[in-house]
Amino acid sequence: MALDFLAGCAGGVAGVLVGHPFDTVKVRLQVQSAEKPQYRGTLHCFQSIIKQESVLGLYKGLGSPLLGLTFINALVFGVQGNTLRALGRDSPLNQFVAGAAAGAIQCVICCPMELAKTRLQLQDAGAARAYRGSLHCLAHIYRREGLRGVNRGMASTLLRETPSFGVYFLSYDALTRALGCEPGAALLVPKLLLAGGTSGILSWLSTYPVDVVKSRLQADGLRGAPRYGGIADCARQSYRAEGWRVFTRGLASTLLRAFPVNAATFATVTAVLTYARGPDGAPAPAAAAAAAAAAARGLAQPSSL
Repeated sequence: MALDFLAGCAGGVAGVLVGHPFDTVKVRLQVQSAEKPQYRGTLHCFQSIIKQESVLGLYKGLGSPLLGLTFINALVFGVQGNTLRALGRDSPLNQFVAGAAAGAIQCVICCPMELAKTRLQLQDAGAARAYRGSLHCLAHIYRREGLRGVNRGMASTLLRETPSFGVYFLSYDALTRALGCEPGAALLVPKLLLAGGTSGILSWLSTYPVDVVKSRLQADGLRGAPRYGGIADCARQSYRAEGWRVFTRGLASTLLRAFPVNAATFATVTAVLTYARGPDGAPAPAAAAAAAAAAARGLAQPSSL
Protein backbone atom coordinates (compact mmCIF):
# COMPACT_ATOMS: atom_id res chain seq x y z
CA MET A 1 0.00 0.00 0.00
CA ALA A 2 2.81 2.40 0.91
CA LEU A 3 4.61 1.60 -2.33
CA ASP A 4 1.42 2.15 -4.33
CA PHE A 5 1.03 5.52 -2.63
CA LEU A 6 4.61 6.56 -3.42
CA ALA A 7 4.20 5.41 -7.01
CA GLY A 8 0.97 7.39 -7.18
CA CYS A 9 2.77 10.52 -5.97
CA ALA A 10 5.49 10.08 -8.58
CA GLY A 11 2.85 9.54 -11.25
CA GLY A 12 0.99 12.59 -10.03
CA VAL A 13 4.11 14.76 -10.40
CA ALA A 14 4.57 13.53 -13.96
CA GLY A 15 0.92 14.19 -14.74
CA VAL A 16 1.08 17.73 -13.36
CA LEU A 17 4.24 18.56 -15.33
CA VAL A 18 2.63 17.37 -18.55
CA GLY A 19 -0.81 18.88 -17.93
CA HIS A 20 0.00 22.26 -16.38
CA PRO A 21 0.74 24.11 -19.66
CA PHE A 22 -2.72 23.09 -20.91
CA ASP A 23 -4.22 24.40 -17.69
CA THR A 24 -2.44 27.75 -18.02
CA VAL A 25 -3.76 28.13 -21.57
CA LYS A 26 -7.21 27.20 -20.33
CA VAL A 27 -7.07 29.84 -17.61
CA ARG A 28 -5.96 32.56 -20.03
CA LEU A 29 -8.75 31.67 -22.47
CA GLN A 30 -11.38 31.72 -19.75
CA VAL A 31 -10.37 34.99 -18.11
CA GLN A 32 -10.00 37.08 -21.26
CA SER A 33 -12.59 39.74 -21.97
CA ALA A 34 -15.47 38.62 -24.16
CA GLU A 35 -15.57 42.10 -25.75
CA LYS A 36 -11.82 42.35 -26.44
CA PRO A 37 -10.38 38.83 -26.52
CA GLN A 38 -6.61 38.59 -26.39
CA TYR A 39 -6.37 35.08 -27.83
CA ARG A 40 -8.06 33.57 -30.87
CA GLY A 41 -7.94 30.00 -29.61
CA THR A 42 -5.89 27.31 -27.89
CA LEU A 43 -2.97 27.24 -30.35
CA HIS A 44 -2.75 31.03 -30.55
CA CYS A 45 -2.73 31.24 -26.76
CA PHE A 46 0.13 28.72 -26.55
CA GLN A 47 2.12 30.67 -29.11
CA SER A 48 1.47 34.03 -27.47
CA ILE A 49 2.50 32.89 -23.98
CA ILE A 50 5.74 31.35 -25.27
CA LYS A 51 6.54 34.43 -27.37
CA GLN A 52 5.84 36.95 -24.60
CA GLU A 53 6.84 35.04 -21.45
CA SER A 54 8.96 32.09 -22.70
CA VAL A 55 8.10 28.46 -21.98
CA LEU A 56 8.23 29.21 -18.26
CA GLY A 57 5.08 31.29 -18.67
CA LEU A 58 3.16 28.06 -19.28
CA TYR A 59 4.21 26.83 -15.82
CA LYS A 60 2.97 29.77 -13.75
CA GLY A 61 1.34 28.51 -10.56
CA LEU A 62 2.97 25.09 -10.81
CA GLY A 63 4.07 25.10 -7.19
CA SER A 64 0.52 25.00 -5.86
CA PRO A 65 -0.57 21.67 -7.38
CA LEU A 66 2.80 20.13 -6.58
CA LEU A 67 2.49 21.19 -2.94
CA GLY A 68 -0.94 19.61 -2.64
CA LEU A 69 -0.04 16.47 -4.59
CA THR A 70 1.02 14.24 -1.69
CA PHE A 71 -1.96 15.13 0.48
CA ILE A 72 -4.48 14.67 -2.32
CA ASN A 73 -2.96 11.32 -3.29
CA ALA A 74 -3.17 10.18 0.33
CA LEU A 75 -6.82 11.19 0.58
CA VAL A 76 -7.83 9.74 -2.80
CA PHE A 77 -6.07 6.42 -2.21
CA GLY A 78 -7.24 6.11 1.38
CA VAL A 79 -10.84 7.29 1.12
CA GLN A 80 -11.67 5.53 -2.16
CA GLY A 81 -10.16 2.22 -1.04
CA ASN A 82 -11.64 2.26 2.47
CA THR A 83 -15.08 3.33 1.24
CA LEU A 84 -15.12 0.54 -1.35
CA ARG A 85 -14.14 -2.01 1.30
CA ALA A 86 -16.78 -0.67 3.71
CA LEU A 87 -19.48 -1.03 1.05
CA GLY A 88 -18.54 -4.69 0.84
CA ARG A 89 -18.98 -5.32 -2.89
CA ASP A 90 -17.15 -4.10 -5.98
CA SER A 91 -20.08 -2.95 -8.11
CA PRO A 92 -20.48 0.00 -10.52
CA LEU A 93 -22.66 1.87 -8.02
CA ASN A 94 -20.15 1.32 -5.21
CA GLN A 95 -17.32 2.51 -7.48
CA PHE A 96 -19.26 5.73 -8.04
CA VAL A 97 -19.98 6.19 -4.32
CA ALA A 98 -16.36 5.48 -3.32
CA GLY A 99 -15.05 7.88 -5.96
CA ALA A 100 -17.54 10.57 -4.96
CA ALA A 101 -16.49 10.22 -1.31
CA ALA A 102 -12.83 10.62 -2.28
CA GLY A 103 -13.68 13.66 -4.39
CA ALA A 104 -15.61 15.32 -1.57
CA ILE A 105 -12.96 14.77 1.11
CA GLN A 106 -10.03 16.01 -0.98
CA CYS A 107 -11.77 19.37 -1.48
CA VAL A 108 -10.34 20.57 1.85
CA ILE A 109 -6.93 20.66 0.14
CA CYS A 110 -8.02 21.09 -3.46
CA CYS A 111 -9.99 24.32 -2.91
CA PRO A 112 -7.27 26.55 -1.36
CA MET A 113 -4.67 24.96 -3.62
CA GLU A 114 -6.65 25.92 -6.72
CA LEU A 115 -7.29 29.40 -5.33
CA ALA A 116 -3.55 30.02 -5.06
CA LYS A 117 -2.92 28.52 -8.50
CA THR A 118 -5.57 30.73 -10.07
CA ARG A 119 -4.17 33.91 -8.53
CA LEU A 120 -0.63 33.05 -9.61
CA GLN A 121 -1.69 32.24 -13.17
CA LEU A 122 -3.60 35.50 -13.49
CA GLN A 123 -1.06 37.89 -11.99
CA ASP A 124 1.10 40.08 -14.19
CA ALA A 125 4.71 39.18 -14.85
CA GLY A 126 7.74 41.11 -13.61
CA ALA A 127 7.71 43.78 -10.92
CA ALA A 128 3.92 44.09 -11.04
CA ARG A 129 3.33 40.61 -9.62
CA ALA A 130 1.63 40.51 -6.24
CA TYR A 131 2.62 37.00 -5.10
CA ARG A 132 6.02 35.33 -4.84
CA GLY A 133 4.63 31.82 -4.71
CA SER A 134 1.76 29.59 -3.58
CA LEU A 135 2.36 29.87 0.17
CA HIS A 136 2.89 33.63 -0.04
CA CYS A 137 -0.35 33.91 -2.01
CA LEU A 138 -2.37 31.95 0.57
CA ALA A 139 -0.78 33.89 3.44
CA HIS A 140 -1.64 37.17 1.71
CA ILE A 141 -5.26 36.07 1.20
CA TYR A 142 -5.51 34.89 4.82
CA ARG A 143 -4.25 38.21 6.18
CA ARG A 144 -6.80 40.15 4.11
CA GLU A 145 -9.82 37.83 4.15
CA GLY A 146 -9.22 35.28 6.88
CA LEU A 147 -10.00 31.57 6.72
CA ARG A 148 -13.14 32.23 4.71
CA GLY A 149 -11.06 33.88 1.98
CA VAL A 150 -8.66 30.93 1.80
CA ASN A 151 -11.63 28.61 1.29
CA ARG A 152 -13.41 30.77 -1.27
CA GLY A 153 -15.33 28.58 -3.71
CA MET A 154 -15.54 25.58 -1.37
CA ALA A 155 -19.26 24.93 -1.99
CA SER A 156 -18.87 25.00 -5.77
CA THR A 157 -15.72 22.87 -5.51
CA LEU A 158 -17.74 20.24 -3.64
CA LEU A 159 -20.47 20.40 -6.27
CA ARG A 160 -17.86 19.79 -8.95
CA GLU A 161 -15.53 17.26 -7.37
CA THR A 162 -18.05 14.94 -5.73
CA PRO A 163 -19.89 13.78 -8.88
CA SER A 164 -16.88 14.10 -11.20
CA PHE A 165 -14.70 11.77 -9.12
CA GLY A 166 -17.62 9.36 -8.97
CA VAL A 167 -17.94 9.46 -12.76
CA TYR A 168 -14.17 8.98 -13.14
CA PHE A 169 -13.96 5.84 -11.01
CA LEU A 170 -17.23 4.43 -12.35
CA SER A 171 -16.25 4.91 -15.99
CA TYR A 172 -12.70 3.66 -15.40
CA ASP A 173 -13.98 0.50 -13.74
CA ALA A 174 -16.55 -0.08 -16.50
CA LEU A 175 -14.03 0.51 -19.29
CA THR A 176 -11.29 -1.67 -17.80
CA ARG A 177 -13.81 -4.51 -17.43
CA ALA A 178 -15.16 -4.04 -20.95
CA LEU A 179 -11.67 -3.90 -22.48
CA GLY A 180 -10.49 -6.95 -20.54
CA CYS A 181 -7.73 -5.22 -18.59
CA GLU A 182 -6.60 -8.25 -16.62
CA PRO A 183 -2.95 -8.95 -15.65
CA GLY A 184 -1.23 -10.57 -18.60
CA ALA A 185 -3.86 -9.49 -21.11
CA ALA A 186 -2.75 -8.48 -24.60
CA LEU A 187 -2.22 -4.74 -25.11
CA LEU A 188 -2.81 -4.11 -21.40
CA VAL A 189 -1.00 -0.77 -21.23
CA PRO A 190 -2.74 0.81 -24.26
CA LYS A 191 -6.08 -0.39 -22.91
CA LEU A 192 -5.44 1.18 -19.50
CA LEU A 193 -4.32 4.45 -21.11
CA LEU A 194 -7.47 4.48 -23.24
CA ALA A 195 -9.63 3.81 -20.18
CA GLY A 196 -7.87 6.50 -18.14
CA GLY A 197 -8.02 9.16 -20.84
CA THR A 198 -11.65 8.44 -21.68
CA SER A 199 -12.62 8.47 -18.00
CA GLY A 200 -10.88 11.81 -17.55
CA ILE A 201 -12.83 13.29 -20.46
CA LEU A 202 -16.16 11.92 -19.17
CA SER A 203 -15.52 13.22 -15.66
CA TRP A 204 -14.72 16.71 -16.97
CA LEU A 205 -17.77 16.76 -19.22
CA SER A 206 -20.01 15.76 -16.32
CA THR A 207 -19.33 18.91 -14.27
CA TYR A 208 -17.54 21.42 -16.48
CA PRO A 209 -20.23 24.16 -16.22
CA VAL A 210 -19.96 23.94 -12.42
CA ASP A 211 -16.20 24.27 -12.73
CA VAL A 212 -16.56 27.50 -14.72
CA VAL A 213 -18.77 28.95 -11.99
CA LYS A 214 -16.35 27.78 -9.28
CA SER A 215 -13.40 29.35 -11.02
CA ARG A 216 -15.17 32.66 -11.57
CA LEU A 217 -16.08 32.82 -7.90
CA GLN A 218 -12.47 32.18 -6.87
CA ALA A 219 -11.15 34.85 -9.24
CA ASP A 220 -13.89 37.36 -8.36
CA GLY A 221 -12.48 40.68 -7.11
CA LEU A 222 -8.96 39.98 -8.33
CA ARG A 223 -9.17 42.71 -10.95
CA GLY A 224 -11.69 45.19 -9.65
CA ALA A 225 -14.68 45.10 -7.32
CA PRO A 226 -16.38 41.75 -6.59
CA ARG A 227 -19.23 41.01 -9.00
CA TYR A 228 -20.94 37.85 -7.76
CA GLY A 229 -23.15 37.17 -4.75
CA GLY A 230 -22.84 33.40 -4.87
CA ILE A 231 -23.08 30.32 -7.09
CA ALA A 232 -26.54 31.05 -8.51
CA ASP A 233 -25.78 34.74 -9.04
CA CYS A 234 -22.52 33.94 -10.83
CA ALA A 235 -24.23 31.44 -13.15
CA ARG A 236 -27.06 33.89 -13.84
CA GLN A 237 -24.80 36.86 -14.60
CA SER A 238 -22.47 34.76 -16.75
CA TYR A 239 -25.35 33.39 -18.81
CA ARG A 240 -26.95 36.80 -19.30
CA ALA A 241 -23.68 38.38 -20.41
CA GLU A 242 -22.28 35.65 -22.68
CA GLY A 243 -24.95 33.00 -23.28
CA TRP A 244 -24.64 29.25 -22.77
CA ARG A 245 -21.22 29.09 -24.46
CA VAL A 246 -19.65 30.72 -21.43
CA PHE A 247 -19.97 27.38 -19.63
CA THR A 248 -17.73 25.71 -22.23
CA ARG A 249 -14.89 28.25 -22.34
CA GLY A 250 -11.54 26.50 -22.16
CA LEU A 251 -13.11 23.07 -22.61
CA ALA A 252 -11.01 22.17 -25.66
CA SER A 253 -7.67 22.52 -23.84
CA THR A 254 -9.16 20.68 -20.86
CA LEU A 255 -10.08 17.67 -22.96
CA LEU A 256 -6.78 17.78 -24.88
CA ARG A 257 -4.82 17.24 -21.68
CA ALA A 258 -6.75 14.15 -20.55
CA PHE A 259 -4.80 11.56 -22.54
CA PRO A 260 -1.23 12.92 -22.16
CA VAL A 261 -1.74 13.44 -18.41
CA ASN A 262 -3.08 9.91 -17.92
CA ALA A 263 -0.33 8.50 -20.13
CA ALA A 264 2.40 10.25 -18.13
CA THR A 265 0.80 9.28 -14.83
CA PHE A 266 0.32 5.63 -15.66
CA ALA A 267 3.74 5.26 -17.31
CA THR A 268 5.45 6.70 -14.23
CA VAL A 269 3.43 4.56 -11.81
CA THR A 270 4.30 1.47 -13.83
CA ALA A 271 8.00 2.37 -14.00
CA VAL A 272 8.24 2.99 -10.23
CA LEU A 273 6.44 -0.22 -9.27
CA THR A 274 8.36 -2.28 -11.81
CA TYR A 275 11.67 -0.91 -10.53
CA ALA A 276 10.71 -1.54 -6.89
CA ARG A 277 9.04 -4.93 -7.28
CA GLY A 278 10.58 -6.32 -10.41
CA PRO A 279 8.87 -7.25 -13.68
CA ASP A 280 5.73 -8.43 -11.89
CA GLY A 281 5.19 -5.09 -10.17
CA ALA A 282 2.85 -3.52 -12.69
CA PRO A 283 -0.05 -1.70 -11.00
CA ALA A 284 -3.53 -3.12 -10.86
CA PRO A 285 -6.17 -1.10 -12.69
CA ALA A 286 -7.56 0.28 -9.41
CA ALA A 287 -4.15 1.59 -8.34
CA ALA A 288 -3.56 3.19 -11.70
CA ALA A 289 -7.02 4.75 -11.58
CA ALA A 290 -6.41 6.30 -8.16
CA ALA A 291 -3.09 7.77 -9.26
CA ALA A 292 -4.49 9.09 -12.52
CA ALA A 293 -7.53 10.54 -10.75
CA ALA A 294 -5.35 12.46 -8.30
CA ALA A 295 -3.34 13.98 -11.15
CA ALA A 296 -5.98 14.37 -13.83
CA ARG A 297 -8.96 15.33 -11.68
CA GLY A 298 -7.58 17.05 -8.62
CA LEU A 299 -4.52 18.99 -9.62
CA ALA A 300 -5.21 21.23 -12.58
CA GLN A 301 -8.50 22.99 -12.72
CA PRO A 302 -9.47 25.94 -14.89
CA SER A 303 -10.24 29.46 -13.81
CA SER A 304 -12.43 32.09 -15.41
CA LEU A 305 -13.71 35.61 -14.93
